[in-house]
Amino acid sequence: MNAEELRTTQAPIKEKYKSHPESAVHTMTVTGIVQPNQTCRLDTAAGPVDAGLHPAAGGSGEEACSGDMLLEALVACAGVTFSAVATAMEIPIDQASITAEGDLDFRGTLGVARDVPIGFSAIRLKFDVQSAAPQEKIDKLVQLTERYCVIYQTLRQPMEISTNLSLNAN
Repeated sequence: MNAEELRTTQAPIKEKYKSHPESAVHTMTVTGIVQPNQTCRLDTAAGPVDAGLHPAAGGSGEEACSGDMLLEALVACAGVTFSAVATAMEIPIDQASITAEGDLDFRGTLGVARDVPIGFSAIRLKFDVQSAAPQEKIDKLVQLTERYCVIYQTLRQPMEISTNLSLNAN
């Protein structure tokens, strides 16, 4: 899809969202079914995915790890956003890859050290781009990718998360 086709595709969507802001709000839902052996099955658009413990937490490594899935979601979102912005800006990209690295101290999640935070302490996103475009254009492309990437912005400015329990006793 070229820049004009992208604009043509997005124009009616943008107009609808401007005219009816409430139509822009979509609730995305994922359900996981807890399985034996510390796994959880997710039904995804790409088919079922079994998530399990990371080997550093005692898992087999045969299932997807939710920490890896978080980094994968970041890379996927950044990649799609990068591609769309490059198209809109008409920046030719010969090749591009995006890598996410995250530091996680498993002592926290395993309860080994109460003073160790649970979760990633740092995430680094690396763009490797081959393009004849000037450095300034590529810098702006990465800046706009950061600005418009949903997962990137969610991780940078977390929203409130609530929990609800429905207990069905036998």
